[in-house]
Amino acid sequence: MYGEFDLTIPKTLQEAVKSLTAGGKRAVPLAGGTNVLVDVRSQRLAPERIVDLGRIGGLRGITVDGGRVTLGPRTTVSDLLASEEIAATAPALVESARVFAGQMVRNTATVAGNIACGSPAADLVPPLLALDAEVTLTGTTGSRTLALCDFYTGYKSDQRAPGELITAIGWPVPAKGSFGSFYKLARRKGDAITVVGVAVGLGLKGGRCVGVRIALGSVAPTPMRARKAEGLLEGEAPVPERIARAALAAAQECSPIDDVRATGEYRRKMVEVLVARLVNNAVQTG
Repeated sequence: MYGEFDLTIPKTLQEAVKSLTAGGKRAVPLAGGTNVLVDVRSQRLAPERIVDLGRIGGLRGITVDGGRVTLGPRTTVSDLLASEEIAATAPALVESARVFAGQMVRNTATVAGNIACGSPAADLVPPLLALDAEVTLTGTTGSRTLALCDFYTGYKSDQRAPGELITAIGWPVPAKGSFGSFYKLARRKGDAITVVGVAVGLGLKGGRCVGVRIALGSVAPTPMRARKAEGLLEGEAPVPERIARAALAAAQECSPIDDVRATGEYRRKMVEVLVARLVNNAVQTG
C-alpha cells in the first residue's frame, strides 16, 4: 500500500524547488515515476510530499547547438530512440535505450530519473559517462553544473543539495570518426536488470587511440569510469596485447558483488570480455 503524503503540482521550476524544501518535510520529485512510485509502494521510500514535475514547461526535449547536445530532464527513453540527433551523436545511448526495460516503461521513464535513482545498474548512465556528460542542478539559490562522473558520492547518494533538481544533461558532440557502443549483459533479453553494462567511446588518430572512455555499470556501488584501463589505451596503438591489458585493468578496477543475478567473479570476468570486445569493435570500425 501507498503511505500518506502531500501531492504538490507546481507550474514553474521555481515553485518546484521551493516545494522540495518547504515546511521541512521529506519531499521527492516525480517525473516518470517508474522508480519513485515503485519505491513508495514497497515502502523503501516514505516521502511526506511528492512534487509532480509534469506540468512544468521546458523540461523535455533534445537540442543540438554549438557543438553540444542538451537533454531536458524529462526527456524519456522513447524520446531518445525516436531522435535522429541522438542516433547521430550518441549511438551508445541509443543502444542502452533500446534494451531499457519494456516499451511502456520506456515511454514514461526519464533520463534525469535514471540518473537520479542512483542505481549501479542504471542503463543510461554508462553511455553518458562515456560521452563526458554533465548535469545541471538547480535549487533555490541558482544553478550549477558538474561532470556526471563526479555526481555520485556512493550507493544511491549524490551531490544534490536539498531541493536541487537535475534540470539539464549535456555533452559535447563527439569528434568526427569517434566510436561509441554499449552492451548490456542480463539474464534475459527484455525487461531485465543489468548484470554487467559496458560503454566504450574512443577515436583513432594516426593509428592511435584518442578520447578513450570506458564506463561500467552494475559492478560497483555506482556506475563508474575505468580510468586505469582508459589510460592504458589513450595515445597508444590498439594492438591486441594492449587491448587485453586494458580489459584486464577494467576488470580489476571494479568491485562487483554476489547477488541473485550473478557472482562477483562472473561479473568481473564479463567486464574483461566485454571491454575487449567493444574496444576491438571500435578499432575495426575506425
